[in-house]
Amino acid sequence: MEEKLKQQESNCLKVVIFGPESTGKTTLSEQLARHYNTVWVPEYARQYLQDKWNNERKTCEPKDLLPIAVGQMELENELAKKTDSVLICDTDLLETKVYSEAYYLGTCDPLLEKFALSNKYDLYFLTYIDIPWVADDLRDKPGERMRMFKAFEEALIKNNRPFVRLEGTKHQRLDMAVHHIDELLKQQP
Repeated sequence: MEEKLKQQESNCLKVVIFGPESTGKTTLSEQLARHYNTVWVPEYARQYLQDKWNNERKTCEPKDLLPIAVGQMELENELAKKTDSVLICDTDLLETKVYSEAYYLGTCDPLLEKFALSNKYDLYFLTYIDIPWVADDLRDKPGERMRMFKAFEEALIKNNRPFVRLEGTKHQRLDMAVHHIDELLKQQP
């Protein structure tokens, strides 16, 4: 199991779009991938949990978190092989850890936590809650957006992750993200 959660080495810059639900992460991931003509890693949990909801009418349970984490890392490791420039990740294991702690009384599977803390990324974009809430089958905490945002922000600070907070319109967020990624690309050998 550990090998499936481990981030494989790659030559690309890795950027994570990070934050609470319904804050424009997938939209921004798609926009950045188009801008840089690269691949992006979708959020594995969305499809996994949508399938579970469609088939069983059940929501996420603690037993789902390791399969979600494994699926996320399989996607990331496979897609990282397809670029030498920038890999845009629409989540990471640290995000799964934050959700685990927020939903399951502060707990997180030790194996998930180990790799959430050891896998490395060059930059995180923390998406703020100033984008309107969009309901779907999986989103369930519209009244707790600020609490969840603070949990995501605290995780980045506590774990010393490099991050930029993104606010504003989709266009403003994209411009700011491109600026920061371009700066990192200038520093690459």
